[in-house]
Amino acid sequence: MADATTEPLLTPTPDDDGAPFWEYAARGELRIQACANTACGELRFPPRPCCPHCQSFDSEWRRMSGRGRIWSYVFPHPPLLPAYAEQAPYNAIIVELADAPRIRLVGNLVTAPDAPLNSVDPERLRIGAKVQVVFAEVGGVVVPRWILERP
Repeated sequence: MADATTEPLLTPTPDDDGAPFWEYAARGELRIQACANTACGELRFPPRPCCPHCQSFDSEWRRMSGRGRIWSYVFPHPPLLPAYAEQAPYNAIIVELADAPRIRLVGNLVTAPDAPLNSVDPERLRIGAKVQVVFAEVGGVVVPRWILERP
């Protein structure tokens, strides 16, 4: 039987609030939850039942351009789990969305949607580098990943 120290973290476990995020990702769309109160309209991530700005329980999912910039990054040393050791060095990045600068998503910078996590030379990562979302199926779930806008 596999355990958390030997198996990669392959699939997210969506809750009721976050399930639409993964459903849109499966369609190749990056959408972010927003308050549906017309007086507010604030975007929020991670998804949650209540708007932290106006306390409304009404929400909608807005399509994003999928463009952003690297806000921060790290190369885990040693890899976080032994199952990732053969892909080291790999990156974990935080992306600030271009059309929602207060929203930041965590992911990996890759050369193509299905490329390995270590497909980008670590020397190519720069804070502020422009990126574009791509989607890859991992363990039966479609997840967002990122590629450089200008490779």
